[in-house]
Amino acid sequence: MTADRLQTLLHAETYWTARALREQGSRFYRALGEALEAADLGNRRRIYAAWTDELWEFYERGLRLEAAEREGAAGEG
Repeated sequence: MTADRLQTLLHAETYWTARALREQGSRFYRALGEALEAADLGNRRRIYAAWTDELWEFYERGLRLEAAEREGAAGEG
């Protein structure tokens, strides 16, 4: 299961996961979100591989943030 999650994380847009990390509130997770967003592919792979299960939760939160933002934008138009 972790290998599938790692592949999903590597192919997903980084922005939403990093945003969920930054919005979490903890200085550690904010810094991790900043590092994730700034990382090149090799370093993103290292971050995701080391923290696959922990970052999966933030990936899912990011999906919800993205969906909420899209719903809000659709409601404004």
